[in-house]
Amino acid sequence: MALRTPYLLFIGDAPDQLAAKTADGIAFWRPEICLGQLRLPGCKADLRLPDMNIEEAAAAGVKTVIVGTTNRGGVLGEGWEPLLVRALELGMDLAAGLHHRLADIPVLRDAASRHGRQISDVRHPTREFAVGNGIKRPGKRLLTVGTDCSIGKMFTALALEKEMRARGLKADFRATGQTGIFIAGDGVSIDAVVSDFVSGSVEWLCPANDPDHWDLIEGQGSLFHASYAGVTLGLIHGAQPDALVMCHEPTRKHMRGLPQYPLPDLKLCVERNVEAAQLTNPAACCFGVSVNTAGLDAGAARDYLRRTEDQLGLPVIDPVRTGVGTIVDRLLG
Repeated sequence: MALRTPYLLFIGDAPDQLAAKTADGIAFWRPEICLGQLRLPGCKADLRLPDMNIEEAAAAGVKTVIVGTTNRGGVLGEGWEPLLVRALELGMDLAAGLHHRLADIPVLRDAASRHGRQISDVRHPTREFAVGNGIKRPGKRLLTVGTDCSIGKMFTALALEKEMRARGLKADFRATGQTGIFIAGDGVSIDAVVSDFVSGSVEWLCPANDPDHWDLIEGQGSLFHASYAGVTLGLIHGAQPDALVMCHEPTRKHMRGLPQYPLPDLKLCVERNVEAAQLTNPAACCFGVSVNTAGLDAGAARDYLRRTEDQLGLPVIDPVRTGVGTIVDRLLG
């Protein structure tokens, strides 16, 4: 379904900025269609948009309320339903990327039907996919991978697309998660695909293309994350990447949501991801590392990037602080 714009981004009582990453990504990459944010008491995220309630959003001309927070397990927060019903009553549509479909909640489904409104659950594919076949196809593909979840894989892929297009190259961002779909307008939410068909869905998402065309594929999860390694592996095999870019955050103390698991060694993570990718593309290799240095001051960030680059022999950048140009230079090498 086509989503009506502009948006109100509903982030509920998100406990931190990462919990609102869906809304945060939309606000960063598509600010021109985001009129405001709706936060509940206790919310610790901020999208740097005007705060609005449902009535104010309707008066401002909002057309779609997007549930832009990510709860563990992808469910709707307790007590959120009345707010969303009110949005439908005031003529706004609803959209979400949760595992739990809004359209399956009776009170929302009935209200949407009663008021002639649309509910879009973008996380759930609307078509079937074949199993992956691993057959080599023309075109070039880059996949962002990571040492952990929620670590900058989508941001890095979008930054690479922007840089490559600015240089006149053929490049397209391929969304594999709900936030990317809201930004790009299409894609496949890989973690909602039945496991046997994950690699096939990625083959469908980035099919044969011109020899000089780059698909920049948004990574998901991490091979080292006990909860989500399965979807990561299927994505790697289906992408058949010519190039990998490893994403990392050096200030994290443990894997997200798993305090008993420390972050993996960066060099080992690069090696394991390349090894996995070479099943369907024997020529796959890592072309750079994208680091989120937001937790470091400018000097410490500069030192970390330089030191890591020396250790790995790869371009190591922060897409916000330094841009991704040196990775693109190496791709074109």
